[in-house]
Amino acid sequence: MPHEEQLQPFDEFDAAAVRTWSSLALAALDRARDDIDAINVYPVADADTGTNLYLTAESADRALDAVGAAASLGQAVRAWAHGALIGARGNSGTILAQLLRGVADVLGDEPAGRGPDRLLAQALTRAAQEAYEAVAHPVEGTMLTVAAAAARAAETAAAAAGTAAGSVADVARAAYEGARTALADTPGQLAELGRAGVVDAGGCGLVAVLGALWQTLSGQEPAAEAVRGEAVSAPVAVPQQQRPCEAHGEHGGPAYEVVYLLEASEEAVAVLRRRLDGLGDSLVVVGGDALWNVHVHVDDPGAAVEAGVVAGRPYRIRITHFGDERRRAARGERAQRAVVAVVPGEGLAGLCAEAGATTVLTPPGHAPDPGELADAVRRAHAREVVLLPGGADQRAAAASAAERARADGVRVAVIPTRSAVQGLAALAVHDPEATFDEDVVAMTAAAGATRYAELAVAERQSFTSAGICQAGDVLGLIDGDVAVIGAGLADTAEAVLERMLGSGGELVTLVLGPEVPQALAERLEAYVQHGHLAVDTVVYRGGHHSAPLLIGVE
Repeated sequence: MPHEEQLQPFDEFDAAAVRTWSSLALAALDRARDDIDAINVYPVADADTGTNLYLTAESADRALDAVGAAASLGQAVRAWAHGALIGARGNSGTILAQLLRGVADVLGDEPAGRGPDRLLAQALTRAAQEAYEAVAHPVEGTMLTVAAAAARAAETAAAAAGTAAGSVADVARAAYEGARTALADTPGQLAELGRAGVVDAGGCGLVAVLGALWQTLSGQEPAAEAVRGEAVSAPVAVPQQQRPCEAHGEHGGPAYEVVYLLEASEEAVAVLRRRLDGLGDSLVVVGGDALWNVHVHVDDPGAAVEAGVVAGRPYRIRITHFGDERRRAARGERAQRAVVAVVPGEGLAGLCAEAGATTVLTPPGHAPDPGELADAVRRAHAREVVLLPGGADQRAAAASAAERARADGVRVAVIPTRSAVQGLAALAVHDPEATFDEDVVAMTAAAGATRYAELAVAERQSFTSAGICQAGDVLGLIDGDVAVIGAGLADTAEAVLERMLGSGGELVTLVLGPEVPQALAERLEAYVQHGHLAVDTVVYRGGHHSAPLLIGVE
């Protein structure tokens, strides 16, 4: 039941009301996120739904704040929805972003001739419709069900007023109460929830957002929501096409979550949906107007990213492995230590994720957003975190993210890596059983003992430390400086290897870019074996976005 009146209610839904709704929703999700994380069992029991919803709402609130107090209703709701889209986290956050877009599609045009109660009901109805359309295989008993129930209740309340002057607060309350009722029913609709005796985590977050809406328009504060449901002893009957992939639990299944923003046309996205639907599950694609947020669970993250490349321009790519740390988080435990690595390609992201690291994919020459790194540290769900920036140009962002994490009580160390191959070397000696200081020292030493090189193609004539290069020349950079200028990738790589191995080495690491043939790796392996019998060679595929060739010598 509601508490006493807490703030001055709004008589109409305007830009000021949107700002208040946003701030109250953010505060409500902040209060509830630990409880929501704890009940997160569907579609993946990874204990981050509350955090994902909060981070999505935080991004939306920042975008709304940026347009200023003078913004119109249309400008405010569009900025709010856009902020949610670009900052959406996880399955639940992506759906929340589409719900806000649906609201903006109705309120953004500021249509005349309809009362605010009717307009709000239509906005909530559009939001639910668009959210269902964004999910490849909608499942009942989730936040989609809660959104639909809220919309139906709002429409009923608005229709009951007829031609009379209805209260927009009455519509908001009806939506909130309808959502609460639907949320309480979710354990009987979805087997996973019934067995765990909890309500749907995403739906719980949506109820908090709708409670903030009612508080905005009525001035009354909703009571805290119960997150436990009624346990169901027997499996709930769920249509086959709506069943989650059992693989997400202890039975295997899609090993990675892939999320990225995508600039593409609607036609290209339609093709992308079909392609991703064949690769995995939990597919949600939200957005419009040439900007989309793509979320999918797959076994082959490289294929999911490559599908985005075919469709348009993917960026802010995040790849998360559902490993032991995720299962530990699902049991409500917090890992003692985790590693967060910035990598330049999805192939390396998969490699690091298999080794237990949480990864942030950032193309070469770009610095990751500190907020993205801070989010990755949160997702690692550990008391101690070792952060591996991908290069010197990414260390400032890593330092900023580390400061944010320390403010949350997490102990963080940033290893001063200057190349992805140094990060691989550090990760190879990571020992979670050692003390934090011992682990950090060992990883730092391994990174520092690894000489690194990169082969790139010159874009124009310029002066280098190795002489004048022409456009199209292959440049061999050793420890950040141009050391070799060649005409071909293979010959230049051999020259770089000869210089690097001249001062000794025990292991050569080759990371091949997406266009580099396997034959080059075989040639370089033979070259190393012929001239340096005691040196081993390992080869990895860097994937899209990675440089043509990265070399590490330990």
